[in-house]
Amino acid sequence: MEIKDRVAIITGGGGGIGSATARRWISEGARAVVVADYDAESALSVAAELGCVGVGLDVTDEAAVSHLVEETETTIGPVDIFFSNAGAGAEGGVEAPNEAWQSQWELHVMSHVYAARAVLPSMTARGEGYLVHTASAAGLLAAVGSAPYSVTKAACIKLAETLAINHGDDGIRVSVLCPQGVNTAMAPRQLGDGGTDGIVEAEFVADKITKALLHEEFLILSHPEVKTYTERKASDPDRWLKGMRRLRRRSIDLLEGA
Repeated sequence: MEIKDRVAIITGGGGGIGSATARRWISEGARAVVVADYDAESALSVAAELGCVGVGLDVTDEAAVSHLVEETETTIGPVDIFFSNAGAGAEGGVEAPNEAWQSQWELHVMSHVYAARAVLPSMTARGEGYLVHTASAAGLLAAVGSAPYSVTKAACIKLAETLAINHGDDGIRVSVLCPQGVNTAMAPRQLGDGGTDGIVEAEFVADKITKALLHEEFLILSHPEVKTYTERKASDPDRWLKGMRRLRRRSIDLLEGA
């Protein structure tokens, strides 16, 4: 799908990948981009810069998501692209409190469900539309020390697959973004590479997203190494798990030596 003349909603649009993508899509000639963020001030700031609409939004509130879609379709036009990009990290394993697990589930899975519920009827009626989910390489692989994050990002990917299977014949396209380190508030460059294959800029990721939508590619990777790791994991899960345990031990040693 080309971005030109399209109407898009971007959640988590107040910074990082979201704001970089908003800038890119405006430059590509989007008819309108609605920048939504839990931090309303950030959303409004980006919108003022770009001359588009900015709103505060809690993506875990289904009524609020539905209302935003209704308002957009009433005042601007049908939503062509819904980029569900909001997310946050969480540390710990199974010992992490229930509140951490539940909040990650609401943010990384149910928010995408709410977006799909809101836009699919109109998209299906028109015979076209695009859903984009921001997951993580952690969802394809794992993030050491961040079980709630890894598990819910994996579920996000599975949801994207399900939507692509169930609605592809209706003209609905789905892409899922699975980045490693990106220079945003979640993984600023000054923290080093965070055990990833280097930290890339949000503008680089926005370019990857835009090109993937043009070619209607399902999996969007900011780091090509992730494809190799995923293939290795699939071909020999036991060897991959041994490697991840080594990585965990190295991470613990580094933390203890800090």
